[in-house]
Amino acid sequence: MSKYQPATRPTLYFIGVTTAKSSIMKVFPAWADYLGLRDAVIKGIDFKLHDDPAAYREAVEFIRDDPLSMGALVTTHKIDLFHACKDLFDVVDPHATLMDETSCISKRGGKLICHAKDPISSGLAIDGFLGEGYFARTGAELFSMGAGGSTIAITWHLMRKSRGADVPSRIVVSNRSQHRLDEIKRIHADIETEVAIDYVLAPHPTDNDAVLKALRPGSLVINATGLGKDAPGSPLSDACIFPARAVVWDLNYRGDLVFLDQAHAQEKAGSLQVEDGWTYFIHGWTQVISEVFSVEIPTSGPAFDRISDIAREAAGR
Repeated sequence: MSKYQPATRPTLYFIGVTTAKSSIMKVFPAWADYLGLRDAVIKGIDFKLHDDPAAYREAVEFIRDDPLSMGALVTTHKIDLFHACKDLFDVVDPHATLMDETSCISKRGGKLICHAKDPISSGLAIDGFLGEGYFARTGAELFSMGAGGSTIAITWHLMRKSRGADVPSRIVVSNRSQHRLDEIKRIHADIETEVAIDYVLAPHPTDNDAVLKALRPGSLVINATGLGKDAPGSPLSDACIFPARAVVWDLNYRGDLVFLDQAHAQEKAGSLQVEDGWTYFIHGWTQVISEVFSVEIPTSGPAFDRISDIAREAAGR
């Protein structure tokens, strides 16, 4: 017998670790009202990190079979859920196939569909705060800590040959375990690119400090580890030194945010540009809501600004 109760209203599920703490629980009702999604609600489903595959399958089978369960956004468990549930999907979109992950589940015409929306949402966020031609202009590198789904999506967006000269001069990906590094290297092999990529095993924060120290001025430095939200801490030590004029991006916007604190401490002296994960949060959720409820949501301009303002008001930011 399933532990899940049938939905009584159109329901979007949020599959994560600490979903009750997310701003989306306050933001979604305000967005639903603005977008005309009558009676729609959101519900969190929490799993442990790297949970039992059977647990992921039970949740996905419930969403598939329950009429008013419309779909889901998946965070943290994107890769694990994909590997556990790949055979349950009728359609797997090209991004999901390449990335080996599920970040969005939707239903259309009786089919269960697996999407990877991160390449789109992370790309919108990055292009928003970097502006056009940043890498071509600066010769900056990219250092992303954490080799999970977010880094796969971000590197895909930035390394593609179709971007011409506007690609990082070098990409460095670090991770605490070798398995994830092997996985991202395999995925990168299928992407057409001329960018040099280094994969660094970094079991300790000082390993990441060493990479940071060797980066070019203006480089983009990303915390994609989940540390600061899903688990306490930062992938860097307090002795870290960011490159001059670096753009420092924490994919988190809530939690203890130690990484952001480390960046802010050097912001003035190093002329850093420090970004949190709020705009990424907006793009990530609106991409999924658009897919699950078949509603058009703009990605820029006054209408997008209004959606952002509604979110800030609802979240009390």
